[in-house]
Amino acid sequence: MAAPALPPLPPPLKSIQHHLRTAQELDKREPVVAYYCRLYAMQTGMKIDSKTPECRKFLSKLMDQLEAMKKQFGDNEAITQEIVGSAHVENYALKMFLYADNEDRAGQFHKNMIKSFYTASLLIDVLTVFGELSEENAQHRKYARWKAAYIHNCLKNGETPQPGPIGMEGESFADVEREEAGSSSVHSGTTQPASSSTYEANNTPTSNYSGIHIPPGAHAPANTPAEVPHNTGVTSNTIQPAPQNIPLVDPSLYSAQSGGEVRLTPEDFARAQKYCKYAGSALQYEDVSTAVQNLQKALKLLITGRE
Repeated sequence: MAAPALPPLPPPLKSIQHHLRTAQELDKREPVVAYYCRLYAMQTGMKIDSKTPECRKFLSKLMDQLEAMKKQFGDNEAITQEIVGSAHVENYALKMFLYADNEDRAGQFHKNMIKSFYTASLLIDVLTVFGELSEENAQHRKYARWKAAYIHNCLKNGETPQPGPIGMEGESFADVEREEAGSSSVHSGTTQPASSSTYEANNTPTSNYSGIHIPPGAHAPANTPAEVPHNTGVTSNTIQPAPQNIPLVDPSLYSAQSGGEVRLTPEDFARAQKYCKYAGSALQYEDVSTAVQNLQKALKLLITGRE
């Protein structure tokens, strides 16, 4: 079922075009993530301008798209249950981030890796639909944006980027956004011109990243998360998945004793359910390490009443 076409994007709402384009790119292979990208775009657009006629018309059509998707995927619990949807989007964002981070640390610099860092930062934006970002996700978003800009600018200037976290001042994100906006505009009834919009200054990371610890990915995902450009001008070897570092089961869980009668609150049950959902979502991406960690958290909480 085709989603209703959108009218041209009004200039006041240009900041949501990147999330809408990401939704279009993910419509076929990740419709749940595409749905939440549009939901984020609509919520953000409503905050920007929901009163002028052109913005109201655009947001109304976007709402129609969301309703059509909700009807189409009404039996998918990732759409009907926010806790499952949040885990799904977070795991996909992490998949994108880990792929780009692995390529970066291996010294494999190419457009697809830049796009993956860039898209990961957009998907972490989308997580705000479910509430405030965790400190870890906020840090990943800043790092991914900075890395995308830094590597893009290095390649543009004929320089060799340095892999991994390094001490660098903030890079301009404008070129990355211009290139992404120009590569595929938001589909609508009218062809959209490429936009040269940039993130607001307060969203551009300017701090030194030498002290930030970003753990390397356990392995590159089996499937490349972003579409490989037909001709990037850069060659790279196919990355084969490496053996995963599976965390040891916490020995204390074997002998954990509940201190008397454990009284679990509804919040405790909700948190335990969240960890189990995260584990299930991680297994969709063959991420055993994350699955084990979350299952252990759920088990400890249910046995002891503590995290």
